[in-house]
Amino acid sequence: MIIEIRKAGFVNKGAELMLHAAQQKLKSRYPDATFVMAPTTEKSDHPFRKLVQLGFFPKASLWRYGIQWGDLANLAPRQLREMYGVVLDKEVDVVIDAAGFAYSDQWGDDPSVELAQSAKRWKKNGTRVILLPQALGPFKSEKNQAAMKTAVENIDLIFARERVSYEYLTQLVGEQDKIRQAPDFTNLIQGVLPPNFDVEQNRFCIVPNCRMLDKTDQQTRDTYLPFLIRCAAYLVERGAKPFVLVHEGQGDRRLAEQVSAAVGGIPIVKESGPLEIKGILGACSGTLGSRFHGLVSALSQGVPALATGWSHKYQMLFDDYGFPEGLVQVTTDEAEIKRKLDLLIDERERIQGVIQARTDQLKQQSEQMWQQVFQVIDQCERVTQPHPRTAGAA
Repeated sequence: MIIEIRKAGFVNKGAELMLHAAQQKLKSRYPDATFVMAPTTEKSDHPFRKLVQLGFFPKASLWRYGIQWGDLANLAPRQLREMYGVVLDKEVDVVIDAAGFAYSDQWGDDPSVELAQSAKRWKKNGTRVILLPQALGPFKSEKNQAAMKTAVENIDLIFARERVSYEYLTQLVGEQDKIRQAPDFTNLIQGVLPPNFDVEQNRFCIVPNCRMLDKTDQQTRDTYLPFLIRCAAYLVERGAKPFVLVHEGQGDRRLAEQVSAAVGGIPIVKESGPLEIKGILGACSGTLGSRFHGLVSALSQGVPALATGWSHKYQMLFDDYGFPEGLVQVTTDEAEIKRKLDLLIDERERIQGVIQARTDQLKQQSEQMWQQVFQVIDQCERVTQPHPRTAGAA
């Protein structure tokens, strides 16, 4: 059986964490499956080099100008394709979509349009298609609405990550048995604490997000960096031993450097591995973050957190963990910011107890989600049969 995991990459560490979590679960259930992913250029989300390191075969795929150019690989001789391990779209048995947040007006029409066209093609090929838990909507654009209606018609199972996403989708297409709700599934994967990380000197983690500068209104953009600096300065004053964690890319790094410099040079931690990032977040006394999966990594390990966010998914996450007051507006006045930070420091054990109780429930829901995914995959004809591409492989 050939399984494709898509929309999870290596630049965004949340996406990479989802990739590891999905592959780990699927491998445990289907140890003989072949995993594929569409490669990209070296500096983009899925460079060929990194796919190979995780044991993925490349799938011939190139979406440009509304056309799937990867289909041209059908013209190549089968022997040549096998020599280089290239898998055709029509050879894939199961497509697992692990986009954290792609199908929404906030990301434009292209992702939904591509999903709709691809889902129609997969349906025709007999490929099973599953959308793992993710944020969805809103869908106010007519083009997005039409695309998502087509996508839903041709997808076997869809998980909205929280109530608002579920409502955005079902208000568009109606309630259907194949549209369900389940929490973010990275809550099940274990983090790894890097041996060189100093737990005693780095206690309270600040995780900036450059999306707060391009996905928000002008007032929020102008206020975001000063907000982070005020928080960092107060954490230093409280003796909380704050440090800044770079969760993704150059944009986040620039913010980290600006925050650190403004408060006397607090440590900046740069870690490339998503499992290591989760390990660091799990070892902290608390976190203030704007990266969604940084917050999930903290909360799912019982670490109290405060968040600033740019979409509905942040509020829904804190509702799920029973700590809705953990969401903070960057325009909040100084006294309220200090009150929130004091809450995390002085009432840590109480908040931790609330979060941990919800964590256990959400992990159970994630396990149930995977059982539902397996039920759909098990209906695939080749689930217990060797695929022609891999039959006889040593």
